[in-house]
Amino acid sequence: MSRHHERVGRRAPRVDGPGLVAGTAQFTDDFAIRGMMHAKILFSPHAHARIRRIDATRARALDGVACVLTHRDVPRIAYTTAGQNHPEPSPYDVFLLDSKVRFVGDRVAVVAAESLAIAEKALALIEVEYEVLPAVFDPAQALTPGAPIIHDEPDCEHVFDATRNLAAHVEVETGEPDAGFARAARVFEATYSVPQVQQCAIEPHVSITYLDEQGRLVVRTSTQVPFHSRRIVARVNQMRPGRLRVIKPRVGGGFGGKQEILNEELCAALTLRTRRPVRLEYTREEEFRSSRSRHAQTLTLRTGVDAEARIVANELRVVANTGAYGTHALTVQTCTGSKTLPLYRCPNLRFVADVVYTNLPVAGAFRGYGGPQGYFALESHIDEMALGLGLDPLEFRRRNMIREGDPDPLAVALGEGKQGVPRTVHSCGLAQCVEDGAAAIGWPQRRGGVFELQDPSAISGGRPQRRRGIGMAIAMHGTSIPGDDMGAAHIKVNEDGTFNLACGATDIGTGSDTVLAQIAAEVLGVDTEHVVIHSSDTDTTPFDVGAYASSTTYISGRAVQRAAEAVRTQLLDVASDLLREAAVDLRGGHACAASGKRVAIADVARESLYGGRKSQIQGTASKLSDDSPPPFAATFAEVEVDLQTGKIDVLHLVQVVDCGVAINPMQAEAQVEGGSAQALGYALCEEMLYDEAGRLSNASFSTYRIPTALDMPRMTTRLVHTFEPSGPFGAKSVAEIPLDGPAPAIANAVRDATGVRLRAIPMTPERVWRALQEHATRAKQQAAPASD
Repeated sequence: MSRHHERVGRRAPRVDGPGLVAGTAQFTDDFAIRGMMHAKILFSPHAHARIRRIDATRARALDGVACVLTHRDVPRIAYTTAGQNHPEPSPYDVFLLDSKVRFVGDRVAVVAAESLAIAEKALALIEVEYEVLPAVFDPAQALTPGAPIIHDEPDCEHVFDATRNLAAHVEVETGEPDAGFARAARVFEATYSVPQVQQCAIEPHVSITYLDEQGRLVVRTSTQVPFHSRRIVARVNQMRPGRLRVIKPRVGGGFGGKQEILNEELCAALTLRTRRPVRLEYTREEEFRSSRSRHAQTLTLRTGVDAEARIVANELRVVANTGAYGTHALTVQTCTGSKTLPLYRCPNLRFVADVVYTNLPVAGAFRGYGGPQGYFALESHIDEMALGLGLDPLEFRRRNMIREGDPDPLAVALGEGKQGVPRTVHSCGLAQCVEDGAAAIGWPQRRGGVFELQDPSAISGGRPQRRRGIGMAIAMHGTSIPGDDMGAAHIKVNEDGTFNLACGATDIGTGSDTVLAQIAAEVLGVDTEHVVIHSSDTDTTPFDVGAYASSTTYISGRAVQRAAEAVRTQLLDVASDLLREAAVDLRGGHACAASGKRVAIADVARESLYGGRKSQIQGTASKLSDDSPPPFAATFAEVEVDLQTGKIDVLHLVQVVDCGVAINPMQAEAQVEGGSAQALGYALCEEMLYDEAGRLSNASFSTYRIPTALDMPRMTTRLVHTFEPSGPFGAKSVAEIPLDGPAPAIANAVRDATGVRLRAIPMTPERVWRALQEHATRAKQQAAPASD
């Protein structure tokens, strides 16, 4: 095959673009079926309580109500809502419905009725008598002896220590950390905190279930993980997976929140009970309160450096709040360590994480998956260390950061990939990312040395109450879960020279359908428009783990490439006979010989189907990787801080990313810019807030503020080209790494502008103002002459 790519690396439009723009694309709720009922869930008003009595008699008697289910009406099977590969590493601590509720918003009962209004009326008729139990909302308090035990049921599984409210625990080290600290010239230590935030997908969780003409259950749902959903829904409803079909239509955003099975299993239970179609959709308030969110964490970093300012020991300790259930508890926190600590060359690492149950709404998967939490702490800490050592933060990073060819012993220690096989970085453009980002923000001119607050250039436009500063952060992430993530694809040729591509990979608005079609088109020598993709239907597409862990292009893309190569080989075989030439290639929709003779792929397909061979040209392939090649990024931010109000304005955000070969640069840049927008909210304004009873107080977009288009700063987005040998055409991931750098880069820029170090986010005006006041008070106290 030619090294010159015709389809890969091109800024191709999305294959689903016209349908999305025209409004003809079908989302879950665009589906209508005769006799469909509407379901509503009764949620707990208490943070911790036992259901002593529940009576649904009046609700069931209401005209138009078809079914009411409580914990007495469903099988008691422990499971996890986390859509992870089997066996799931998350605790089995959830039940379809339970006699105990563990947070405000936990499920109590579910109703199916002829209309939404009747279902809501029925909820009010369910009589519930609760025994309210003591609740605990703070992880530190939940760990203390005598704290309320949130999971005291004997039939939950895989909980690390329920008596201590520990859903999961991680403790691992490489080298000799204690010896490293002992010989360090200086040791720095600081603690940081990050909040619980919500994914805020435009489309809420919604499912429609019905029985097909064969009596099989069909689940049409907005999900990232159709095959995991099939497995879990079948298990809790005591079905064989072959009796269940899951269809993922267009999805209005997932961001990890739809890597969960949240309403599919209840909706399925209602259809199985009534034999009728049922629709169940969360409201926006229910989405905030009863779906999933990013884990809040407290992170303590302790780092030793030698006399040459090289890191010789690094320790990260994390206490995470998983809420009432441990979905993704172990794996998110593992990523907080595994994605961050290897960024800097250091032989002696220690990572410890406690993941704690509380009576707050549940945390889970969120784009970045532990990385944004860890990087806010690590990259703030690195900046503090550089300033404490009198070094330019960029130079300190450059001195210590990872390089191509470096090992990743922490990944091996955590059990990633093949046991005993060392992990090595085979492609790394981080140095180029730093160089390009520094040039774009003007770092050499503005931060070439140790910045002093008194520098007049920090004063904004002659307004002394407003100060400007710049900051930076670097990051690495991951590409799939090594040794675990698998995807498959099937391709067949049609008689007109078009191709049908079937794959389980899940496009949730990320454009993966487009990228996979480009990969197939590149191998097959046709335009992308000649590849018709069908994805995410458990009956008609091959298996795929789903859209998470930044795996789709890397895993599913390689499966598509292999399937296309199998089809290509068959096409060339037939074309060689037709042309009577041995050396044939595919390009421009034709099979072309070196002699100049050529034949259209459509003619090759017709010969195969209707000629002497009478065979279908097709190919199926799978991909499992034992590697997880990291993408890299450098983020730079320029901010302006109002010293009187504490308001931060981000003026310029630069993100330079090494994602290997970008299959579709336009989509890769869009991923970076979309991730930057989410990261700005994480840095500046987003946080789930609770009252003293554990009730969420900002469960709407009017009170939970996310950045809008009007809040976006000037953005500079650049891609650094490297070649990852294990990826399709040299590609690795891009989806999650944009969320890692902005929060610490902005915090470092605020320190540059004001001299104030913020170790907690979001950096709201109130938090910044208070920090400024405390800083000014300390400065006055230090400047005051000592009294006799």
